[in-house]
Amino acid sequence: MIVPTVLLEPLLIAELALLGLATGFLAGLLGIGGGMLMVPFLTMILAGRGVHPDLAVKVAIATSMATIVFTSVSSVRAHHQRGAVRWDLVRGLAPGLVLGGALASLGIFALLKGSWLALFFAVFVSFSATQMLLDRKPAPTRQVPGTAGQWAAGGVIGLLSGLVGAGGGFVSVPFMTWCNVVIHQAVATSAALGFPIAASNTLGYIIAGQGVAGLPEGTLGYLWLPALGVIACASVLMAPVGARAAHRLPVRQLKRAFATILYLLAAYMLYKGLRG
Repeated sequence: MIVPTVLLEPLLIAELALLGLATGFLAGLLGIGGGMLMVPFLTMILAGRGVHPDLAVKVAIATSMATIVFTSVSSVRAHHQRGAVRWDLVRGLAPGLVLGGALASLGIFALLKGSWLALFFAVFVSFSATQMLLDRKPAPTRQVPGTAGQWAAGGVIGLLSGLVGAGGGFVSVPFMTWCNVVIHQAVATSAALGFPIAASNTLGYIIAGQGVAGLPEGTLGYLWLPALGVIACASVLMAPVGARAAHRLPVRQLKRAFATILYLLAAYMLYKGLRG
């Protein structure tokens, strides 16, 4: 099979840089790691340059996840300076995140077709957007679960994140607000959770993608390294800006922005999945 050549010509560099700026801002603003925006656009870019649609989805998901390693560090620094990160929750959820991410990236991700991953992305993100848009109030007595509960929740978040290439904010933010964690703390803590999610899944994508035919030039496993470099540099610059904005916006606006973005991107991925 011929390996597609996807050169970083000036126009493509500009597209990736713009995508990185937008996803970095969202990473800081909403704690979602930017993957919800990045995966559809990277899929579009790769498919438009000759990469098979099935592989384009997988490369987009893997590359999106890898950028979160960088954006989470930049975003968390800004949130931590405001004292918004719940480090106790990060420690409690991290073990489950790593285990769930490994299961997703090393096992399920490699077995599923790209079209099925696209459909899963669309359905689950639509569900998450609906939960945020409805703005359901948590029960006044509900609290964060104990160690076993946090490990289990982390496992689910890591697994789902690995299948859609996102930092987990689309699950962890609703989960934490459901447990009566203040929304701004939930967003900040979600940004911190992005690092263990991204690190474990990225390693899995690298291993799972070894020897796969038809990947574009410049890939390491399923990671598209040239795009990763451009997007990561741009997103790191904007993540602190989004984090500062998150502390100035009211709760209802945050949730509406979160839901609207997710609906739009879910629709595109549903289209791609159905075509596949």
